[in-house]
Amino acid sequence: MSTVARMPQTPPVHFLVPRKLTDTELAQAIRLDIEAELDAINLYQAHIDATDHPLAKQVLAHIRDEEREHASLFWALLRELDPRVADEDASAGIKLRLLGEGASKEAVEAAGEQPDAKRSTGPTLPSGFTVGPLRGSS
Repeated sequence: MSTVARMPQTPPVHFLVPRKLTDTELAQAIRLDIEAELDAINLYQAHIDATDHPLAKQVLAHIRDEEREHASLFWALLRELDPRVADEDASAGIKLRLLGEGASKEAVEAAGEQPDAKRSTGPTLPSGFTVGPLRGSS
C-alpha cells in the first residue's frame, strides 16, 4: 500500500475570529496577501528562467503578470486601510524623484518630513496652475 504525499497548504486565515476584522487586522492580512503574491511572482519567474519550453514560458509569464496586478491591487487597498502606508508611499515617491535628480541626502531626508508629502494622490502641479478655466464662467 503506497501513501500519497500531500503538499502542505497554508490556512487562508492564520487566526479564526468569530467577528469581522477591524481595518487594522485586515491591513495585517492584506500584508500577508502581498507577501504571497510576491512569492508567487518570484516562483513563476524562476520557472520561466529554468525552462526553454515556449508554451510553458508564455503560460507562466501570463500567470506571473496576473500576480503582479493582484499585488498592485492589494497595495492600493493597503494604502486605503492604513494611512501611515499612504503617507510613507507618498514620501517615497517624492524621495525617488529627488534621488533620480541627484539631490543631496539632506534634501531627500527632508522631503519625507514636509507636510505636503502626506496623503499625496499623484503628481503635484507647479504653483499657479488652476482648474478655474475648466469650470466655465460664473
